[in-house]
Amino acid sequence: KAERERGITIDIALWKFETAKYYVTIIDAPGHRDFIKNMITGTSQADCAVLIVAAGTGEFEAGISKNGQTREHALLAFTLGVKQLIVGVNKMDSTEPPYSESRFEEIKKEVFFYIKKIGYNPVAVAFVPISGWHGDNMLEPFTK
Repeated sequence: KAERERGITIDIALWKFETAKYYVTIIDAPGHRDFIKNMITGTSQADCAVLIVAAGTGEFEAGISKNGQTREHALLAFTLGVKQLIVGVNKMDSTEPPYSESRFEEIKKEVFFYIKKIGYNPVAVAFVPISGWHGDNMLEPFTK
């Protein structure tokens, strides 16, 4: 209830599924600064991290700033041994114009250089433009 009211993840949550080749457990860990211990608990068990970055003007800049959550979470994931990374650039529907390719490329470039600096091989990192609100590019490819 608290998560829904505040609009943020507080505790880790697990979902499991199986493919022909893999057993997969999705661990949803909080991104909010107040719940960093919970994020570390979830991340320490991961083989791959999905770093969600907000594309909104001001939101991305706050996250990638010196003390921003984007930087902190990427660094923690790498430090905790998570060597595979996927970057989801969320809220692409709220860019100006909506689904702005130039905004996506700007964000990709900044995150690329930061994750390279902390030790990731950014060439091996998938950057995926998404809209969690609309579900765009989440389960099926989106063409905008």
